Amino acid sequence: MATKKKRAPNVNNDSWVVVAADSAIDTPKHDSDPAFVRLRNPTTDAASLYMLSSGDVQLFEVKAFEEDFHSWFVGQTVQRDGRLLFVTPMDPLYLMLPYLIKSGKEQGKFQPVAHVVMDEEFPACTRLLSCKRSLASLHHIAEEKEVGSLKFHRYSQEKTMIWLKKKVERTVIALKKRNISVGEGVKSSTYVRVKSVSDHPEEDYLRYAHGLISEYVSEDLSKALLSHLQLPELTSPKETEPPSKKRKLSDKPVEAEEDYTKFNSTDFVRKPPKKMTTAQKNLAKVDKTGMKTMSSFFSPKVKAEKK
Repeated sequence: MATKKKRAPNVNNDSWVVVAADSAIDTPKHDSDPAFVRLRNPTTDAASLYMLSSGDVQLFEVKAFEEDFHSWFVGQTVQRDGRLLFVTPMDPLYLMLPYLIKSGKEQGKFQPVAHVVMDEEFPACTRLLSCKRSLASLHHIAEEKEVGSLKFHRYSQEKTMIWLKKKVERTVIALKKRNISVGEGVKSSTYVRVKSVSDHPEEDYLRYAHGLISEYVSEDLSKALLSHLQLPELTSPKETEPPSKKRKLSDKPVEAEEDYTKFNSTDFVRKPPKKMTTAQKNLAKVDKTGMKTMSSFFSPKVKAEKK
């Protein structure tokens, strides 16, 4: 389903087209509405746009699917930002993990998680603690101590590796169940499957799943996980990498500034002009004085309404 989020006034592009599950926009038993929030991306350490459901119960990542020169008709207006935003559920532990790692390096002691998941630059990070999966799943990445009614946590590299390995293994099961081909069975940008699932070595699936999980953790954790999976590091990319590293269309995490309206700045960078062919260069040298332009022989074309 598609929803729209209003932007700041006096902005030409004042809405986005969003595809989200009903659980992302429903507000049962909660007075607050779902909200887009600015949080620290666990992979890039930069600001990215995320969404919290009503009552901060569930975290969602926001990614943009886009092509050049597309737009949307929304009601009676044209929105020049032609990207299609996807809002999908995300495990909040991925975003909490960098804070626990930092605290473990600096403090090395058990602390209340509320004292760990704090960020002056991204104050909304404290809302992650309200997600239903956060505190209940914290034992997967941290050691726990309970004193009276209080719980204290300290980052555990060993537990984190076990947790990430399970993520990889579950991803492999999902890939096989959905008959998604990996490795040399995938050809070109069309990803045509030329081998059956049973023909793929287990290592291909592990590397593919590792690549998917690596999009949510730091480079150091990605390398540590690769070692934990007992997979040698590759010196050059192979076809076992997930499609996200090859596709033309972007679904990178959406960048965000204070007004939550800035998307990937690279999307708006003007591409360099293509090199002219020899024929084009020769034509450019011709004296065109007094000549009519080609467009003058034709009536203006009607632009298509839909991309």
